[in-house]
Amino acid sequence: MSELISGSTSRQLSQAAFERAQRLMPGGVNSPARAFGAVGGTPVFIDHAEGATLFDVDGNQYLDYIASWGPMILGHRHPAVVEALEKAIARGTSYGAPTEAENELAERIIDAVNSIEKVRLVNSGTEATMSAIRLARAFTGRDLLIKFAGNYHGHVDSLLVAAGSSAATLGVPSSPGVTVGTSQDTLVLEYNDVEGLRNAFAEHSQKIAAVVFEPVVGNMGVVRPSQEFCQSLETLTKASGALLICDEVMTGFRVAYGGAQHLLGIQPDLTTLGKIVGGGLPVGAYGGRVEIMDRVLPAGDVFQAGTLSGNPLATAAGCATLRILKDEPPYELLERLSARLAAGLQNAAERAGVAHTVARVGSMLTLFFYSESIVDWRSASKCDTKRFAKFFWGMMDRGIYLPCSQYEAMFVSAAHSEEDVDRTIAAAVEVMGEL
Repeated sequence: MSELISGSTSRQLSQAAFERAQRLMPGGVNSPARAFGAVGGTPVFIDHAEGATLFDVDGNQYLDYIASWGPMILGHRHPAVVEALEKAIARGTSYGAPTEAENELAERIIDAVNSIEKVRLVNSGTEATMSAIRLARAFTGRDLLIKFAGNYHGHVDSLLVAAGSSAATLGVPSSPGVTVGTSQDTLVLEYNDVEGLRNAFAEHSQKIAAVVFEPVVGNMGVVRPSQEFCQSLETLTKASGALLICDEVMTGFRVAYGGAQHLLGIQPDLTTLGKIVGGGLPVGAYGGRVEIMDRVLPAGDVFQAGTLSGNPLATAAGCATLRILKDEPPYELLERLSARLAAGLQNAAERAGVAHTVARVGSMLTLFFYSESIVDWRSASKCDTKRFAKFFWGMMDRGIYLPCSQYEAMFVSAAHSEEDVDRTIAAAVEVMGEL
């Protein structure tokens, strides 16, 4: 592979592209994280990608640690995925009718995730979570939902809420356009707070339809749940008749073939998926026990539909990706590379005397600019985000593309090599020295 950029970098074409984009789209982007709002500066516009490398419109190259925010576990343009897409597109792009590829993808998901007996394919992680919550409310006949601060489940109105004045206080809207009525049935608790969870169930037990959570958090940086927290989630929901919804849009097939629930030994009632199950194309899915899933139309009475659900291109890419993950599992390689990277980043920060902590689960990791363990949003919010921004741009100028926020996870792909990881660590040592 040719040398990556180093030192001062020209991004004039990206600058021009962003100026044009700002005249056309709100903030110049189609998803807020791409705007570099958390780190400042102009976002880089990508021209193409290959393996573990991104190429921007100015011709600069970057080692990629965002992997399209998770789905590119095999790297960009994996030959098997490209071949599957080429074959699918030669036959057509959308039919509005069933295909056998939908069956195959559903079978692969059910085979991999122990808690899923039936699955419904949708178009995004947001749609999957929205649908799972509606289903949980219909199945239980209850309205109340528990979520956790710092967990992101898509831009569903009822989930865009901020915590109230106490652990068991109803949430209030955190975005204009979200009504009080929409959010009044959502409780916001602190992640890993077992006592707060017990108190919420003690007060609202017979009103709670479901608890939705990230089994490994990736949207306040990587945060792992405690064993007691996981056990309490299962015990309290089962005892009260509420459902446990495991949001594995990010972690599904990423931290393990069976997802984070396999890694942690938990058995949710419903699971939401996305990202990897579409091989990098827009996709989502939700699934669970037969008696719950059979409430979904047309088998049951809970409405959910989508013109492009089970799209032939997304199912082709998803089937190809899951086939490789099962037949040629990369998880040992990902574990080895990710552990090497985490240790190298920690050593670089220690050598520079920079306050930090590194969190990692499988091929997801975060370098937090804070010296204590991150267990919830309260501790995550204490990070030095200004220092992270300086670190981010220092790494970018050395050809290392990191997530553009302290609170997003880094992802290692099977296309990375030990040489790539060592080059990343060497860059981090230089940048830490400058901080």
